[in-house]
Amino acid sequence: MKQSNQTTTDRFILLGLSTDPHLKVIFFLIFLIMYLMTISGNLLLIIAVRINPTLHSAMYFFLTNLAIIDISFSSSLIPVLLKNTVAKDRSISLLGCATQMYVSLALGSTECIILAVMAYDRFAAICRPLHYNTIMNTKLCFQLSLGSWSACFINSFVQVTLTFQLSFCKSRNVNHYFCEVPPFIRMACGNTLLNELSIYIAGGVIVLCAFLLTLISYIHVISSILKIRSSKGRQKSFSTCASHLIVVTLFYGTIMSMYLQPHSNRQVYYSNKRDKVVAILYTTLSPMLNPFIYSIRNKDVKKAIFQSFK
Repeated sequence: MKQSNQTTTDRFILLGLSTDPHLKVIFFLIFLIMYLMTISGNLLLIIAVRINPTLHSAMYFFLTNLAIIDISFSSSLIPVLLKNTVAKDRSISLLGCATQMYVSLALGSTECIILAVMAYDRFAAICRPLHYNTIMNTKLCFQLSLGSWSACFINSFVQVTLTFQLSFCKSRNVNHYFCEVPPFIRMACGNTLLNELSIYIAGGVIVLCAFLLTLISYIHVISSILKIRSSKGRQKSFSTCASHLIVVTLFYGTIMSMYLQPHSNRQVYYSNKRDKVVAILYTTLSPMLNPFIYSIRNKDVKKAIFQSFK
């Protein structure tokens, strides 16, 4: 009965990044600036793509999807982080925590698939240039986009439901700055085998499959580029892929290190601050850098952005 009463508590305490008052102010300013840069950079990218007819292609359609994900992802996390950084009350309701976990997990996994689809788009453009418009037609692009969003939101619903069916009798303090699945599994006092299996299965199906599709696509892309005789042609082809490879490396590296940790290392992993550092990379840094990475290395996007200010 005592355990039942504990698990009906409808609030959790997010411990945040630091309890030092001076660091709190620094963290608040840093994350506020990063959030504003994320919103403005991704909005500018979306506007540039929408107003420029030359950017109405499959590649930029998926780039717009990525920008929408980054805006939504950051908006589901950073405002709460900013509030908790300066407020005395760092509690969050059960519903608020579940909603944050659902949205962030769904958007994070959707980004994995969208990045893989963008890699396939580069494969079609470079390795099958004569058939590119036929392969990456409008219907297929919408189907891939809709399928990515739908599958990941369904998976997120399953993961969140399983997470909040656990009994949290150890503590209501979440050693993190937002509601994420791994810290809650650590907090649980019951059997978490089903939750662990569901994470590994979802990680294998979504993250690893998407990563392998990206890797295979780029093996073919790089192989085709190396066959180009013109050094100028090789440089141009590599330039169109470099920005995407940078984004993929940053995002997949951090996601895998967070969600695919071996069980035997999990207690050690959570006993230090690496989980928070890793989470910061893919929840705040990656969404902020994505539009700048794509814009800096893409002449068409830069041209469209400059035209939007005229």
